[in-house]
Amino acid sequence: MSKIIRGTMLLTGASFLSKFLGMIYVIPFNVLVGAVGGALYGYAYTPYSIFLSISTVGIPSAVSKFISKYNSLGDYETGMRMFRLASLLMLGTGLFAFLMLYFSADWIAGFQIKGEDTPITADDVAFVTRMVSIALIIIPSMSILRGFFQGHQSMGPTAVSQVVEQIVRIGFILIGAYIIIHLLGGTIVTAVGFATFAAFIGAVGSCLVLAIYWKKRKPFIKKQIAQQKYTYAIPTRDLFKELFRYAGPFVLVGLAIPLYQLVDQFTFQPAMLASGREDIWVSAASAIMTYGHKVVIIPMTVATGLSLAMLPSLTESFTQKNEVMYTKQINQALQIILVVVIPASVGIAILSNEAYGALYGMENIGVTGSLLAWYAPVALLFALFTVTAGILQGIDQQNYAVLSLMAGVLAKVLLNSQLIHVFGAKGAIFGTALAAGIAVTLNLWRLKKALNFKLKQTIKRTILIGIFTLIMCIVVWTLKAVMGLFLPYETSRWATIVMLGIGAGSGAIVYFVLAYKSTLLEHIFGGRIPVVGRFLGR
Repeated sequence: MSKIIRGTMLLTGASFLSKFLGMIYVIPFNVLVGAVGGALYGYAYTPYSIFLSISTVGIPSAVSKFISKYNSLGDYETGMRMFRLASLLMLGTGLFAFLMLYFSADWIAGFQIKGEDTPITADDVAFVTRMVSIALIIIPSMSILRGFFQGHQSMGPTAVSQVVEQIVRIGFILIGAYIIIHLLGGTIVTAVGFATFAAFIGAVGSCLVLAIYWKKRKPFIKKQIAQQKYTYAIPTRDLFKELFRYAGPFVLVGLAIPLYQLVDQFTFQPAMLASGREDIWVSAASAIMTYGHKVVIIPMTVATGLSLAMLPSLTESFTQKNEVMYTKQINQALQIILVVVIPASVGIAILSNEAYGALYGMENIGVTGSLLAWYAPVALLFALFTVTAGILQGIDQQNYAVLSLMAGVLAKVLLNSQLIHVFGAKGAIFGTALAAGIAVTLNLWRLKKALNFKLKQTIKRTILIGIFTLIMCIVVWTLKAVMGLFLPYETSRWATIVMLGIGAGSGAIVYFVLAYKSTLLEHIFGGRIPVVGRFLGR
């Protein structure tokens, strides 16, 4: 397989494992803190995610692109200079972001929660927001080191550090919440506050991993610099100008999902109360903002891994004006997303009640399961936006990725409350789908115009993916009908777990057998996939 595919697989595997752990841990977390704790966690984490993106101002990804560019030109010293300067910058912006979020927590919470006689109060949200804000001190500077390694097309440090960070964070969340609630008799608000503080503890674990990698790689990096024949000797001011030209769009693109969620958090509760749906707003909010969202973003981990792994290689091909190579890379990027995310998101939709019930319990499953079914297909739009924005950044069209995002966010802001009034809680999902759909459409249009890029091959393979997904759905629907004759999976949690395992496993096997036997996977991934071949005895 090519370097981009190997890098994609490594980052995707780590990202998938990280997201999978992030979904699994909420099962015991939900038992400990319930729907109220889940909603409270979401209300605090979204502002944190936005402040984190602003504090890094897209610098880590821009550093990756910057280093890749100058490495391809044989100038390793310039990349090292940028790494040092960016690290100092991130230390300062991280501290500033922490102070801003910590001291504005009351103000932010007051806009999110209206009224005092509610299951979640503004004071609760403010406390949890302050706890999570501490992570901003360390994470931006840690991200620079990840960007540095990615710029050298070394994805291992990022992959390993992500997994370690998640394991440490989850361990602290669950142990801390259990001790606070069951041993110390504390409140759910206190438990959720310490759960969000786990972001800082996880970041410390990640830093230790990256420090070990840095110690091992430093001699090789010094050797590269010593052997280079020419350096551009760019003045510091010009280095920052070029870096910020790359970085500006990255920060906004990384804000896509948090911005959609922030709009929900400012409009969801008031709109639900105004439309007479106050009895379900907490369970619906926890499903959309925390518990259901954890399930939905798992398919798009492919997009996250792909966009990070693709950018250095695509930047190198575009810098060298290798049209054949960057055209192939773009086609491959889009098709990998489609071949994985389409069946995964559709599968979640048709097994939504089973997935939510198995993971989080059957309470209000009529509401929560239905919301997950509507939310699941949005994963494809999230994935496509992430990758198309990454492609535009790789070919120096990053400003258009910003414009497309802003167009989508504007549509969400203008229509979200009205959609919630008309359609209830799922109106917020419709607003997100509309926003992401607008952004993806504009990105694809710009990509086609900038490179005269043709989607004919991708469209043909998407049709085949659609056919295989339909066959998968028929198999799963048939199994649900047959199993429903003697398995009470609509009311019993244990039966739901069994049905989810049978349905998801059978659907995945049917789809991937069809995709493999038809050579679809071979054409998309650029060669046979040994693991699948061994599984099928080929």
